[in-house]
Amino acid sequence: MGRPFESDGAVYQRGGTQFWWMRYRNRNGKLQKESTRTKDWHEAQKKLRERLQARDGNFLEIVRRGENLTFGQWGDFFLENYSKPPVRELKTHEANLRAAKHLKLAFATRRLIDVTPDDIELFLRDRLRQRVKIKTNSGIHELGFVKPSTVHQDLRVLRRMLNVAIRKKLLPSNPCSGVEFPVSVKHFFKPHYVTWSEQQLIERHSSAFLRNIVQIITEAGFRIKKELLPMRKDQVNLANATVWVSDSKTENGVAEVPLTPIAVKAFKNQISLAGPGDYLFPSRTGALGHQKSVKRVWRTALRRVGVVYFRIYDLRSTYATRLSAGGVVDEWVTQLLRQGDSQVFKKYSQMKLAMKREAHEKLNRLANEMSVGEAQPVPANGGFGTVLVQ
Repeated sequence: MGRPFESDGAVYQRGGTQFWWMRYRNRNGKLQKESTRTKDWHEAQKKLRERLQARDGNFLEIVRRGENLTFGQWGDFFLENYSKPPVRELKTHEANLRAAKHLKLAFATRRLIDVTPDDIELFLRDRLRQRVKIKTNSGIHELGFVKPSTVHQDLRVLRRMLNVAIRKKLLPSNPCSGVEFPVSVKHFFKPHYVTWSEQQLIERHSSAFLRNIVQIITEAGFRIKKELLPMRKDQVNLANATVWVSDSKTENGVAEVPLTPIAVKAFKNQISLAGPGDYLFPSRTGALGHQKSVKRVWRTALRRVGVVYFRIYDLRSTYATRLSAGGVVDEWVTQLLRQGDSQVFKKYSQMKLAMKREAHEKLNRLANEMSVGEAQPVPANGGFGTVLVQ
């Protein structure tokens, strides 16, 4: 009978090098020997444990392949498979290409696992010191410094690239999580909350189809470009007051969306306005297909009522804020927004000053001082009785 072999592996020193080496057996029982690339015994033991965990999880070959993968190779793979339509919008892919051009100049030849938070921060500082270059017939001209928002876009693209690498088991963690952006970015995703009176004013000065769009988004929270404009009439079920979203920005976005009475009325008006075609918002140029954008008519409507310009996408933020103000718990607001991450809800919902003051009115100043089992009086104003009357 053969002698049983060790399954946990070991680290050892090898002649001719100062690095610790490790030996272990793969799932087939074949002995593997490789350098840990560290002189520290504790780091070598950590490396061995990671190898054994990868072996037991059946992704050892993927991890080993990731260690030999350069940033440039992974960047090309990401742009080809995770950036182009239909995975992402064409404009998103173009932004990724611009950011990847600068990222490759800094990290192309580096191994993917060797990119550290310090390296990323040095890259960001170097980008902020660079100037914008434009190419003309007379040559290349330098303008002002690169804006912090542009550099922050590079960081967001890099974070996305490395998050995909983590899902593919090519990285243990994302180094971007330990990066502190060198400067503050002003006016970065600060959605505008539309008050009810402001919405009514905009609707009165808008065309019929734009008025329907405003009511639908503020009542159901659809994404304007990806979900609402390409919508077909057969996706709308007026009898059951629902809409089926067949294509969206995220997987959670594909779902059946309930409608409020105001949204149902807006859909009815738009169906009668759209004519005999399949699309709910047919192209206004006479070409086949649907409308691609409403930016021009939206800007015109805001200018007519004297409202400072804000994105029509902010109507989706208004929808989330109104749900939150109405007492809907955050988890349900996230479900209604059809978001995969509950943290994204914080970007959409805004707690206005009036809401904060109302919350202060519910402050229980006798907390932890009430006797056990003491009942709370039923409020006279028709509330829920969750706050002690003082």
